[in-house]
Amino acid sequence: MSWKTAYRSFYYQDAPEPEDILLVPAATALLVIDIQNTYLEPKSDPADDARWQPFFARMRETVIPNTARLIAACRSRGIETIFARIACLKPDGRDRSLSQKKPGFNYLLLPKDRADSQIVSQLAPKADDIVILKTTDSALTGSNLRLILRNMGIENVVVAGIFTDQCVSSTVRSLADESFNVLVVDDCCAAATMELHAKELEIINMIYCHVAKLDEVLSFFA
Repeated sequence: MSWKTAYRSFYYQDAPEPEDILLVPAATALLVIDIQNTYLEPKSDPADDARWQPFFARMRETVIPNTARLIAACRSRGIETIFARIACLKPDGRDRSLSQKKPGFNYLLLPKDRADSQIVSQLAPKADDIVILKTTDSALTGSNLRLILRNMGIENVVVAGIFTDQCVSSTVRSLADESFNVLVVDDCCAAATMELHAKELEIINMIYCHVAKLDEVLSFFA
């Protein structure tokens, strides 16, 4: 099944197939969201760590290698590579949004210079890559990314990263509201479980973005 008929929700089950996608390098940016050291660290509770093993495996075996391929393909074509990472500017995190201050999984205290807040070494940004810091789930809401994209004449944003059902989804929805064409790369993203990942892709596909596999996305480049 191709991207044109996959990932269909109830709303789009019988919708016409979308038109072919052509990504012109000068009007396209790659946005890699939150692939940071903290999310690959073992959990302190052995039972909790065991629960997260499928996510860790998907990150090691699929998401990180595929995202590295995607980054290389974009750089070779002159497509701007942008990294977004959750990182607070104050050591005590008082600049974070409320969603990141609440107790629970989404509670994050990641001062910007700490090692666990950095992008994983396999995807390390180059000197001329743009790296934005965000204190919200949406990379558009929590930074000056909107202005950066507009200044560079970007119309299409290719999205990779984690978590599909949280920061990726929030960013995709914000980008769509700002009338960017958004393309989410299925096998460059992950949620805590494959069920959550697949369901969120189905929810956002066709209305906020198009969803495709990496090999399909690579064929869209002009």
